[in-house]
Amino acid sequence: MVRTRAAISPTGYPHIGTIYQAWFDYAFAKKNKGQFIVRIEDTDKDRTVADAEEKVFAALDWFNLMEDESPRKGGSYAPYRQSERLEIYKKYALELVNKGKAYYCFCSKERLDEMRQKKQKEGKVPMYDKHCRNLAKEEVQERIKKESWVIRLRVPENTQIIMKDELRKEIVFQSNDVDEQVLLKSDGYPTYFLAVVVDDHLMGVTHMVRGEEWLTSSAKIILLYDFLDWKKPLFFHTPIIRNPDKSKFSKRQGHTNVSWYQEQGFLPEVVLNYLSLMGWSHPKGKEIFSREEFIQLFDLKDINVAAPIFDLKKLEWMNGMYIRKSQKSKVKSQIVDFYKKQKVIFDEVLVEKTIPLIQERIKKLSDYLPMCEFFFKPPEKYEIDLSGKKELFKQISKDLEKIKNWTVDNIGNQLVQTAKNSELKNSEFFMLLRVAITGKKISPPLNESMEILGKEECVKRVKELTG
Repeated sequence: MVRTRAAISPTGYPHIGTIYQAWFDYAFAKKNKGQFIVRIEDTDKDRTVADAEEKVFAALDWFNLMEDESPRKGGSYAPYRQSERLEIYKKYALELVNKGKAYYCFCSKERLDEMRQKKQKEGKVPMYDKHCRNLAKEEVQERIKKESWVIRLRVPENTQIIMKDELRKEIVFQSNDVDEQVLLKSDGYPTYFLAVVVDDHLMGVTHMVRGEEWLTSSAKIILLYDFLDWKKPLFFHTPIIRNPDKSKFSKRQGHTNVSWYQEQGFLPEVVLNYLSLMGWSHPKGKEIFSREEFIQLFDLKDINVAAPIFDLKKLEWMNGMYIRKSQKSKVKSQIVDFYKKQKVIFDEVLVEKTIPLIQERIKKLSDYLPMCEFFFKPPEKYEIDLSGKKELFKQISKDLEKIKNWTVDNIGNQLVQTAKNSELKNSEFFMLLRVAITGKKISPPLNESMEILGKEECVKRVKELTG
């Protein structure tokens, strides 16, 4: 059975790159009637944030990436939180020591810092100098009783280590270039390399999907599988998402956090659709497709390793396309729900009336209020100075009051006549009236907006400019 996993570190707001990886894992598992696991990698105590795990699952829920096994769901391979698996890691670290594939290291922080600084000054890579690699067994047994220790990987010398990535040619590492990585720290916590190999093996992960930034250190992963005599999963190192200027998609940029997309009013299904195109192409060249279609077509082996460009403008365009193609009732519900989370409560009947006017205009749900706020309250400021137009607005208010049947056509006919009598150019007349009603120079269609607002409200807004 196919088993994939999203291994997520709870170090803050979930990154969009995390969802990118999880989406590919999820889709491949579902296509193959397999299982998708979420594992929390919380072994870096200094970087772990208290409520970050909760945010991780909230983000996965928003995208409807429902896992089969996780800390919150449980499963046959629990626990799924690494901080709860320390005895498991210790067991395998000691097994590696007993096999001669790892060793105890007693070097102090001061000695390691001094050693690294010296190597850097000499222009060398600051790898561990193997100071404790060949200590006598008797000495080790004495020192582990009295001193602080870690367990390090014993890298074979003068050997080639081969990584077979399913998306690339074989990658060959020279063992002399591989650092003798700490596997188990002095506090009993594992480092990434030991934990990920142990967990992926014990949890039956068949396909390991992770970012290509991990390729350079994958020799350590290969060695651990070999030393423990375990079958390796298939490895897929996905390309790193980049900005339009080719710079790396960095956490320092606000738009890398999932929360930013939620706050901006992007639809989760659109973000997934767009992420699908980050390294994968629809066989028919389509850019817009459902999650079901993607799952049906997707194969990990089809991922293109060329760095995909994440273009926010393209995502906005796609989001707008989804909104335009949606049922009006669905758009209304999405807008109401979006603003409800921001403690903005709307008259839902009024929102529904405005949808036909704005559905073709908005790209994100957050565009709605700036465009439509005037429907819910009179403008507090105007984008044009209207103070010298009192006589014009007196006439407009009188003419609006004459309209008996307040419909778009009747409003339009009367305003055309009023504009003609005003001796202003049509463009100027309607711009002044638009700003009087909405506060803005650009708004949804004026006559339709006035029909929704109602005769009394429109007359009131115009009259307020005559005093």
